[in-house]
Amino acid sequence: MADQSQPAASARRIAFFISPHGFGHAARAVSIMDALTAIDPVFHFDIFTTVPDWFFKQCHSFTFTYHRLLTDIGLVQQTPFRADLAATIRALKQFLPFDPAQVASRAEQLRQQNCELVVCDIAPLGIRIAQKANLPSVLIENFTWPWLYQGYTDKRLNEFNPYLQAAFAEANYHIQTQPICHSANADFVSAPASRKIKMSSRLIRRRLGLSDSCKVVIITAGGSPKNYSFIDTLKQVTDIHFILPGTADTVSMQDNLILLPENSAYFHPDLINAADAVVGKVGYSTIAEIFQAGIPFGYVTRPENREMQLLVDFIEKQMSGMAIAELEFHNGTFTEHLDELLKIPSTAGNRPNGADQIAGFISARV
Repeated sequence: MADQSQPAASARRIAFFISPHGFGHAARAVSIMDALTAIDPVFHFDIFTTVPDWFFKQCHSFTFTYHRLLTDIGLVQQTPFRADLAATIRALKQFLPFDPAQVASRAEQLRQQNCELVVCDIAPLGIRIAQKANLPSVLIENFTWPWLYQGYTDKRLNEFNPYLQAAFAEANYHIQTQPICHSANADFVSAPASRKIKMSSRLIRRRLGLSDSCKVVIITAGGSPKNYSFIDTLKQVTDIHFILPGTADTVSMQDNLILLPENSAYFHPDLINAADAVVGKVGYSTIAEIFQAGIPFGYVTRPENREMQLLVDFIEKQMSGMAIAELEFHNGTFTEHLDELLKIPSTAGNRPNGADQIAGFISARV
C-alpha cells in the first residue's frame, strides 16, 4: 500500500476498483475522481488496481490511498495490437472464481475505512466485495468482458461468461459511457469521460521547445512503452514534429522527434491538446481525449476486436480523422497520409465531458 496523502478525519471515502487492462479504464476513473473532487473536495479515494500509482499521482487534484490488487484479467496482451487468448484463458482460470477469503478480507477493509460507495470500471471483483461489505456499487463501462469474449473465435473464453455476467449484475447502479459498444439497461448514459486539460497548448509547446505555428503529431499505441520500427522514417518528415510517449527512459530530443518516458512530467491530455493531430491505436481514453481536443485522429484499428467497428463508427460520426491500416502504422508508410490528415478541420467546441456527468450522478447517491 502506498499513500499519496493521509485522508482527513472528515474525508468521505469512495473505493475505486479498476481494470488494469491498458490505461484506458484508469484514465476514465481518474477523470471521474477529478470531477467528484471538483464537486466536493472532502472526497478521498481508495484505489484498488495493479495500474501503477504514478498514473494517479499525475492528476494532482485529488487525494487517494493506493492498494495494489489484481482486480481483473480482461485480456492478456501479446502486443498492443494482439491479445494472447491462451494466456488470457490460463489467467482467468487462476482468477475465477473469486477467492472467498480475499473477498471477505477486502470487504472488512472497506468497512474499517468507512467507505461509502464502491465504483468499478469493469473490474467485477469490486462489485462482489461491495456486496459482501453491504455497500452500494456502481459499474462503469462501455463494454463488459462477456460481451467482448463472445466475439473471439476461441470459444473457450465463453466458459467464464456466466460467472462474470452474474458478478456484473450485482451492481446497484449501472453507468454506460459513450462510445457504447453494447447498449444495456443502464441507469445513466454519459458522453465520453476524459481527463481534463491542466496546461495550455502554448505553455506545453513552450516547455517542449516548439513554436505555436509548427505542426505537431502525437504517435501512440496505448499505455505501455513502445519500440517503433519507423523512427528513422519520422526523422525524414522534417516539416512535422513528432511526440512519442512511452518510448524512452527520459525525455529525449532527436531531430524532429520528442521521445517521452511512460511516466512523463507531461500530462497526456495536455499533449493531445497541444498537438495538431494524433496517429495511433483506437482505444477508449485516446478517443475520449481526442474528442475533447477536437483534433484529427489517424486511427489504427484491430479488426479481431469485437468493439472496434463500434468505436470506429463513433469516430467517423462524432470526430474528425481518417483510417490508417495497421500495416501502414507498423512500417511507417502512414507518413504519406499526414498532409491529408493535417488538412482535416478541427471539431473543437464546447463538448460535454462524461466525467462531470458521471460525477454528478454519483455525488447525488452518497
